[in-house]
Amino acid sequence: MIDVPQAENQIQYVTNFQDLISTSFQGEVNAICYRRKLIGDFSEIVRKIELDGNMAELHPEELFKLQLSEQGQLARQILLNDLKILKDHGASPTLNLIKYYERDDAYPFFPTDVYSFHVDRSPISTDTFLCTYHGEPSDIVPNSQAIQKVLIPEIRAELKKLYNGVDEGFESFLSEYFFDLHYQPKPNASLISLGIGNLWKLAIDHPESKVLPCLHRAPIEKNGENRLMIIC
Repeated sequence: MIDVPQAENQIQYVTNFQDLISTSFQGEVNAICYRRKLIGDFSEIVRKIELDGNMAELHPEELFKLQLSEQGQLARQILLNDLKILKDHGASPTLNLIKYYERDDAYPFFPTDVYSFHVDRSPISTDTFLCTYHGEPSDIVPNSQAIQKVLIPEIRAELKKLYNGVDEGFESFLSEYFFDLHYQPKPNASLISLGIGNLWKLAIDHPESKVLPCLHRAPIEKNGENRLMIIC
């Protein structure tokens, strides 16, 4: 369920790709959405590609080889165009077919995989772009409706046991092992689905950022339904 006021505060909608890349994050806005209703049969592409493992990156040459119906060809052209416009913008997009992501079970009390709400971090100024074409879409949650997991007393106590070092190095430890990137939604938090076909730009944690980074997560996939998405 979307809390509309929170969503309106956090998300700005645009109607074309140029506005998506040129619109800056400001104030509470840390997610910009190029809202689209795509034509074409993306499920046909998903069905025609056999996954050997849990996920694979698809390249344009693989897409060109597929024998597709007219609707499948329309979907393929959209994928190829999205890859091109993102590359032309200077991004490095990857088109992924995903059965599931690897789970992180190294620390049972604190998983750090992409199914946990997290922020992206970079040493340079950049953004995260993503679009889901088939399967379950990703979620975001308003920053005000989540708490950094390392600030939760019980979790922090367990992390200190794991660290077992001098206090001065604890914060560096949290950063080095990416614990500080993860967040837990508060009770009754309103999760926001990114939907199918929408192209998103999400704010990340970098030194020049003027806004809070966007909290997002990968969805739990439905059995037998692979996800098709671009991310960069």
